[in-house]
Amino acid sequence: MRRLLPQPSLRRKVVIGYYAVAALIAVASAFSFGELKALEDKMILAERMSELFDATLEVRRFERNYFLYGQDADRAETGEYLARVRQLLDANRAILLAVETPSRLAEFRTLLDRYGAELAAFAPGNKRAPAGREPRLRALGKDLVAIAEEMAGAERRLVQSSLARFRGFLVVFIGASVAFVVALGKALSRSVAGPLKELESSVAAVSAGKRGRLYSRSRDREVVAVIEAFNHMLKELELRQKNLVRSEKLASLGTMLSGVAHELNNPLSNISTSCQILLEELDEADPAMQQEMLEQIDQQTGRARNIVRSLLDFTREREFRRETVALRPLVEQTLGFVRGEVPAKTAIKIDIPDDVAVFADPQRLQQALLNLIKNSVEALAGRGEIDVSARKLAAQAGDALGDVSCDVAGDAVDIVIADDGPG
Repeated sequence: MRRLLPQPSLRRKVVIGYYAVAALIAVASAFSFGELKALEDKMILAERMSELFDATLEVRRFERNYFLYGQDADRAETGEYLARVRQLLDANRAILLAVETPSRLAEFRTLLDRYGAELAAFAPGNKRAPAGREPRLRALGKDLVAIAEEMAGAERRLVQSSLARFRGFLVVFIGASVAFVVALGKALSRSVAGPLKELESSVAAVSAGKRGRLYSRSRDREVVAVIEAFNHMLKELELRQKNLVRSEKLASLGTMLSGVAHELNNPLSNISTSCQILLEELDEADPAMQQEMLEQIDQQTGRARNIVRSLLDFTREREFRRETVALRPLVEQTLGFVRGEVPAKTAIKIDIPDDVAVFADPQRLQQALLNLIKNSVEALAGRGEIDVSARKLAAQAGDALGDVSCDVAGDAVDIVIADDGPG
């Protein structure tokens, strides 16, 4: 048993696109949050490194003052800032390991201890430094500042690299987001706007009479459902239109029957009269006269046959089909259907050149002419005149043809059915 694949859906595609964008934003947000958190940690590290470096510089500054002025207060300040450096080093060891190796921190701590031991050799009130102690203390202080400055520089470079990486991520993310949104927009345009545009063109073709059904290459469930519903509606409209035309024909048929009966009565009367004459003078009639009577019977039979054929053509159900139709014979045939219903004081005049023809469905054009002529007959109420005329026109698109503005280019035919009744 073959397994049926799920039918594609516009809604599903839109939802997938929505979740794809949401996932992209979520991933970017999570990464940005992580980067910002790491940057925050580095900023804290930078603050600690700045405090450590500043405290180291203060140690050197008070050291210089002590050797320059020999004041015990400067030596005491040097010791206090030295203790501050030790405290910062011990309290932030875990953080400092992010920029320096354990051996480098141990070296820095050793220098601090040696510097403290050398500083302790300077007793309070002693204005003269012990022999050889001052150069060693100055050298140790210089090494302390060098290492502290090196660690601060490493930390600054670390922050700068984090900022550069985050900036690069933002650039890549923005570029990827733009590319993804453009690609997603094109995909949705092909999946949504494309079928809708195709559907619009198909509807326009149906309304213009170029096709009888909607078609689309899309297999999305919503588009297929709309097309099926529209085609079902077109089918129902077609059936109702046929029923309406059939009803109009039946209504017209009742009016036409009296006219057709009148038209048939004349040839049948001629046939009957000719037959009676032949029967009465069968043995005595001149052969020439018999030949003439038989020709009249044949002519009247053909006339009756043509009347019945016209009636059958009018009532026969057939598909819409356009062809070149000579207008005057069609109008004369249509008048023959209603002649029995036209009062004696109602005159119908035809002013249509023999060369006027139209490209139309004869049956439906005749139905329209019949309805218009019947309306004029009813409007005259037994007395008046009906003029049926037609003329060729040549026009450009948008020109006014007759009394109506028609969007047509090339030759056209203006058909006028006018009466002198009220209204």
